[in-house]
Amino acid sequence: MYYYGMSSKIISITNQKGGVGKTTTAINLASALAARLQDVLLIDLDGQANASGGLLRNKKDYYPTAYEIMMEREDPGKAIFPTGREFLDIIPANEDLNGAKVELVSADNREYRLKEALQSLKENYSYIIIDAPPSLDLLTLNALAASDSAIIPIQCEYYALEGLSQLINTLSMVKKGINRSLEIEGVLLTMHDRRTSLSYQVMDNIKKHFKGAVYNTVIPRNVRLAEAPSFGKSIFEYDSESAGAMAYSKLADEFLRDNDTVKKDMKK
Repeated sequence: MYYYGMSSKIISITNQKGGVGKTTTAINLASALAARLQDVLLIDLDGQANASGGLLRNKKDYYPTAYEIMMEREDPGKAIFPTGREFLDIIPANEDLNGAKVELVSADNREYRLKEALQSLKENYSYIIIDAPPSLDLLTLNALAASDSAIIPIQCEYYALEGLSQLINTLSMVKKGINRSLEIEGVLLTMHDRRTSLSYQVMDNIKKHFKGAVYNTVIPRNVRLAEAPSFGKSIFEYDSESAGAMAYSKLADEFLRDNDTVKKDMKK
């Protein structure tokens, strides 16, 4: 059970490939955990700001954002905004965050800006989920340096394993030199199409590659999942009966079992 005064667990959703369901996972896992009475902070660390758009209807109206806290221009607490969903807050992003990739190159303590910013926030949340950008740059390094673990979404498609060796090398490098406590939280199979044998072949290959680290839950290819963010909604608000909603609900339950988290009392 989570009590205030305890430090939160910080998880990065990361893969340098785009289009693997990273932001979809960040939004819907965060939403599902919040629905299970866990205090959750979602951090949009991608300059495309898709997570912000998926939870906030007017994302350009929000200030400060992740950019300001990364550049140490604003107090991190001022960048937290309610999503309108109980137990779920967000630190949004906008296109300014893309400039941080360049500005951080010559900055002091450049890999630890996010970690330092989160120190004052950790006692207020059960989980902090970071939607990392689809690249292996300083923003991603900041996300991994600040995290206890990483969830890696991998699509069940032909090029699924392409570039994964680079990601694993990056995680290993971060663990050795920047964040010794970083672990792989789990590998999440996404965009599974049960009608094709290819999806099952890819699943088998990934399970062999990441023995024991792959979630039992598999996220299906689902039109409703793709549509929901354009309405500023999680899949649970958009279509709670869809296959995508049921899958992310199962993922949240599996995640909580793995973390041995008991649903906190409604009064807390």
